[in-house]
Parts: sequence; structure tokens; C-alpha cells
Amino acid sequence: QGRWDDAEKLDVQVMETRKAKLGVEHPSMLTSMANLASTYRNQGRWDDAEKLEVQVMETRKTKLGVDHPDTLTSMNNLAFTWKGNGKETEAIRLIEECVRSRNRVLGDNHPHSIPSRTALDTWKAEQDDVVLSIQSPADRAWVTQALTKPDVVSPVSVGLDA
Repeated sequence: QGRWDDAEKLDVQVMETRKAKLGVEHPSMLTSMANLASTYRNQGRWDDAEKLEVQVMETRKTKLGVDHPDTLTSMNNLAFTWKGNGKETEAIRLIEECVRSRNRVLGDNHPHSIPSRTALDTWKAEQDDVVLSIQSPADRAWVTQALTKPDVVSPVSVGLDA
């Protein structure tokens, strides 16, 4: 219905109450925090959503383990936030990790595995479209390497002037 300001107020109220009553690491409090992050995402408040989602994901990794379904949901949500915020490379890396884990833990045909895999395929296709639209072979090589290995790419490493 688009009443995100009202939703935000309620999400904050529930989260703060759960934090006070249950503590910051309680699963119900983390769910409330994830709900607030979702509201921020729907409002286009990417940085606010990211901050909460990182906190939820890291806490769930510590408390529940990296392969717990709730941790994987947090990973998926953070990937979508990064994608929405223009952090495509980071989003793809995280959703790839999420897909591998969900397929291993839940199975390839689980209702949570399929949407993550679909997102990954879509996002990679979007990147491929961008790369293919670049006319210069040298520029295309640089962009491809930047997307796949951003830690090692430099203009000189692919033959471009620095």
C-alpha cells in the first residue's frame, strides 16, 4: 500500500521493544531488525538497510552458523540491497555464495534456492549485456576483469594506459 513511513515507525517500535526485553542477539529481535531493513530497502534507504542487514547477517553467522537457513536469508537480503544500491559486483559475489550454500543445505529445488539462483542468473546476464555493449575490445577486457577479479585489475594489467 506504500505506507512505508507507518511501517517504519512500527518496525522501530517492535525492534526496540524486543531489544530491551530479549537482547540484541535474540532471534526474534534479529527478525525485527531484518523487517526494518526491508522497510528501509522499500523506501530506497539503501545505506540504512545495509547497515542493519550486515548486523543481522553477522550475528546470525556467529549464533546460528554460516549455513543456517536464517543466515542464508540474511545473506540473500543483503545481496538484494547491494544490487539496489548499485553495488553489482558485491551483490553477485554474495548471491553466488548464498546459492551455493542454499543448494548444498536445502537442495536445488527448495523454494528458497530457486529465487536466489534466478536472481544470480539475471544479474549475471545484466552484467554480460553491459560488457557486450562496450565497443573497444581493450575496454571490454578491462571491464570483464574488473567484474570478475576487482582485486587484481588495473588499467596496465589489461593493456590500457594508466
